[in-house]
Amino acid sequence: MPPGGWQQAPAPQESARPGGPLAGWGARAGAYVIDALVLLVPVAILFVVIVGGAIGLTGTDDDVATGAAILAVLGWLLLFAIISLLYAPLLMKRKGVHNGQTWGKQLVGIRAVRDNGEAWGFGSAAFREVLLKNLAVAVASSIIPIIPWFLNFFWPLWDDQNRALHDMAASSHVVKA
Repeated sequence: MPPGGWQQAPAPQESARPGGPLAGWGARAGAYVIDALVLLVPVAILFVVIVGGAIGLTGTDDDVATGAAILAVLGWLLLFAIISLLYAPLLMKRKGVHNGQTWGKQLVGIRAVRDNGEAWGFGSAAFREVLLKNLAVAVASSIIPIIPWFLNFFWPLWDDQNRALHDMAASSHVVKA
């Protein structure tokens, strides 16, 4: 025992965390970019098809074409919102080795794990990915532009457990798969 009668607390054990070694920031950023592309490329194509088709079907009447374009854009926005809300939770709730993985995480070899060791369900994945990672950061960014997004995205660079702010709020870690 050191002088003064106190004992130093043991260092946290890597094995105490479910799922394995922590994923680095580069892998997390790569997964983010892949997931963004997986969402944005089909949505951009749908935009061209829906809005272009609506305008092309209306003929030469400018008022009808404008109305069709507005309705097409609103329909596209609704479709984009639905796809964005369902993408990560539906993929992360998969059973087995792909639980906690979006396609981006799967391609770079990482996965999100819950600190309590439970598998991701739709609700818990939606809470982490939609509510915390996207909606909360977007709302905070509307009050203080850019800073909340920046902090959430780059926090793993200086956090000793490579956790983003949404990981802390969701009691999760991102680990190598």
